[in-house]
Amino acid sequence: MSKTGYFKQNQLISYFIRESVILDLSQLKGLIAMRFGIAVFPEKHVQDVANRLRRRHDPHYSLLPAHLTLREAQEWTDELLALASEHLERTTAQLAPFHIRFNRVSTFYPVANVLYLALERPNEMQALQQAICSGHLAEPARTTGYTPHLTIGQHMSAEELHDQYGRLRMQSFELVTRIDRIHLLYQLENDSWTVHQTYLLRGHS
Repeated sequence: MSKTGYFKQNQLISYFIRESVILDLSQLKGLIAMRFGIAVFPEKHVQDVANRLRRRHDPHYSLLPAHLTLREAQEWTDELLALASEHLERTTAQLAPFHIRFNRVSTFYPVANVLYLALERPNEMQALQQAICSGHLAEPARTTGYTPHLTIGQHMSAEELHDQYGRLRMQSFELVTRIDRIHLLYQLENDSWTVHQTYLLRGHS
């Protein structure tokens, strides 16, 4: 559970004690939120290339393996987690595996000082994200379009970003990986992330 989750949990417990509310732990569990996110992990040869680049320029390197985010982190109660799990089980049963190719480095500057490996064709990942982020997992608060990417540097100064981008954009990348599963992740107390459940893409192309 994140630090925010623990803070909210302590608030709830303090309230119940202060108001002399009798509530068993099973009832309390459903009211406590944990942070969940959804992502895909590329195959090891892509992870190796990305991690060599992330090691120096991504402060999240030790918290989460190289990945493509499908749905941003959000606090979920047990009730929402159950609904999300049902939705993911149904949705992935209809989706077929596919391949993606990373062919260059790009950046979100000036919106954000982020460097990432970009896809030659984002269509398949965009279709996957649209299917996942529907129903109970819709993201009504999203104000920008979805750009599938694999972050290799973030929280950089503008000078550092321009220096690294100038060097890396001259390199060509031919990294192909198969996408055949998605991962529901949750955040631990130390801010690292671990897999809660994996869903195979079981449809047919």
